Amino acid sequence: MKVSVQMTNGIESLFGTRDENIRLLEGGLNVRTRIANESIEIEGEDASVLRAEGILADYASLTREGHVFGNGDLNSYLRVVVADPSVTLRNLVVNGRQRAFGKKTLAPKTINQRRYIDAIERHDLTFGIGPAGTGKTYLAVAMAVSALLNKKVSRIVLTRPAVEAGEKLGFLPGTLQEKIDPYLRPLYDALFEMIETEKVEKLLERSVIEVAPIAFMRGRTLNDCFIIMDEAQNSTAEQMKMILTRQGFNSKMVVTGDLTQVDLPPGRTCGLLNATEVLRGVEGISFVQFEEVDVVRHSLVQKIVNAYGRYDKQIGAGRQFALKLGGREAGEIPPAAGDALEFPSA
Repeated sequence: MKVSVQMTNGIESLFGTRDENIRLLEGGLNVRTRIANESIEIEGEDASVLRAEGILADYASLTREGHVFGNGDLNSYLRVVVADPSVTLRNLVVNGRQRAFGKKTLAPKTINQRRYIDAIERHDLTFGIGPAGTGKTYLAVAMAVSALLNKKVSRIVLTRPAVEAGEKLGFLPGTLQEKIDPYLRPLYDALFEMIETEKVEKLLERSVIEVAPIAFMRGRTLNDCFIIMDEAQNSTAEQMKMILTRQGFNSKMVVTGDLTQVDLPPGRTCGLLNATEVLRGVEGISFVQFEEVDVVRHSLVQKIVNAYGRYDKQIGAGRQFALKLGGREAGEIPPAAGDALEFPSA
């Protein structure tokens, strides 16, 4: 199959340094291109040619609208678009621009953040999984606030498991709401950055915004809502199934979590990990995986995440080696960190 895409502006950034952009497009989609009469001809298998045509058509229309691609930007966009057929160049570029989310004006800072926003807009259920500081919760709250203020939904429901992060707090004084508020504080913090404090309090009083632990969700159907489940790695498989099945008509749900920070008691199945195994490939559900390079907090946070990642790999490799030396049978539960390992006598 052969098609031709008219190309009048921006031909320099399209090809990139030493033709790196066009070579990326050709190699990623297995097509051939050539310039002919102010247009680019694309040749190859039908499906690949149609994808390449759509990408170049988006590029041509964006340049006509006045968009200027900075050095290396188009190459970054193309890597995402070529790898993920569900993402378009136009959506990536549009979502990369600054946008108003309540009183806050934000622009995604990494390619995965752009993919995340695009996935939330295009899908009714999106999973954002990755290390701390990548903007999973913050951007989800921003999208929820935008949907509410633009009257796309009538309510926001924010929920997370009430699980202590490695310490037992014991008895907490106060009302039930006062007891659970400390667990939900990160969600309140994000809300207060997007909307004036007085307005947030009024919306909470009227239940237009609801912040509650997962236990409060059982038996409900959440219609016309934007639902965010935060810290999903601390939900059980049963809780995850329960919250996912609360979604009603005209509702979006975003599930966020970090699989390296599970605080569940031993023996409990992580709901987020289970969901990635059960739901992967289900139509209408998007999974966005954040990496260490997506950390947008203090520069030390990225270094800390990298250091712990290297350490965990070393410990995992060491334990596997020790298990083999100890002659343990395959499938036996490995010892917990700190357990003594018995080595065979010489």
